[in-house]
Amino acid sequence: LEAWYVGGWVRDALMGRPSHDVDMCCSGLWQESKAALEAADIAVVESGIKFGGITAICDGERIEVTTYRLDGFYTDGRHPQSVERAASLEDDLARRDFTVNAMAWHPVRGLVDRYDGQGDLERKLIRAVGDPKRRFNEDALRMLRAVRFACRLDFLIEPATKQALAECAPLLDAVARERVGIELEGILSTGHGGDAMLRYPELVCAAVPELAPARGFDQRSVYHAFNVYEHIARVLTVAGELALCDGVAPSSSLMWAAFLHDVSKPDCFTVDHAGSGHFYGHPELGAKKARVIMDRLALSHDLVRDVCLLIKYHDKPLRPERSCLLNMMRALSGESVDTPRLMDELMDLKRADTLGKAPSCFYYVETIEEMRALTRELLAAG
Repeated sequence: LEAWYVGGWVRDALMGRPSHDVDMCCSGLWQESKAALEAADIAVVESGIKFGGITAICDGERIEVTTYRLDGFYTDGRHPQSVERAASLEDDLARRDFTVNAMAWHPVRGLVDRYDGQGDLERKLIRAVGDPKRRFNEDALRMLRAVRFACRLDFLIEPATKQALAECAPLLDAVARERVGIELEGILSTGHGGDAMLRYPELVCAAVPELAPARGFDQRSVYHAFNVYEHIARVLTVAGELALCDGVAPSSSLMWAAFLHDVSKPDCFTVDHAGSGHFYGHPELGAKKARVIMDRLALSHDLVRDVCLLIKYHDKPLRPERSCLLNMMRALSGESVDTPRLMDELMDLKRADTLGKAPSCFYYVETIEEMRALTRELLAAG
């Protein structure tokens, strides 16, 4: 039997990053791999034998072990009709999604890197293995995975792969919505979701079609330097960057709220007699629309509730006064609602929203921080 470490663990090891998902592939059938592992007193779970896979439990770590395999024809844009045993490691690597994930390593035999994944790690590029359109036609979810890897590793997507993302974006319609939700959550959790919106707009709008009307939508306002879509992307970027600067993982509810906070602006647009644009009622309508979007993506009830509260009140005028802030706390309360956290995230969202407008609005950040400090005093006083 011949065995190799493959995929994300090899990529992360070459980058000097910790890795939790360890995958191996072997020349033998799963039954042979199981026998060899058990002979070495390693516990085995028959987890994916339909696809030639088992899970080894070693020192408390779960290691996925699969047979070299080739995927059959894809009929649903997501799953191969069949999985066949491949003759060699090289055949197995050829079916993988991106060059940085298509490397194999053995402690004696060394690194196998047919597609210059190591070079792409150095160049900070996500590149499809082979023809990117073919890879995305096989499995449309790979498009969101490409963006998630680019955001997580702070890489760019190689031009031909990026072009294929834009052209193949409609294929995402065939993917189960909860899978789309999981990948979007992964993208937003990196804090770089704003970059994804600006670099890969066709794909983002295929994932959340309600954002498409915002592209190029002129706000016709002295308070805004950007169209609606660009403004949303900047708010998401600022919210993510400020969290990362504080050394904390960006909050899921804050990222989703920033992503969807102005989703209803195009629906609420009016122009006054002076030619200025207004969006009366967009926070309330946005909260309702966000609930529909997030429920469709099968996101958790608590996350949906928190995000909708943040969106509903993100534009509410507030003053650094006791009664005003106590009223806001009352609005952000309820069964199992974490009011202190949501008040802090509301200030984060307001700050990011302000910094995503025209520079003439930036002075308001000082007021927001006054309100944050007073809120914390009120909470500390019970």
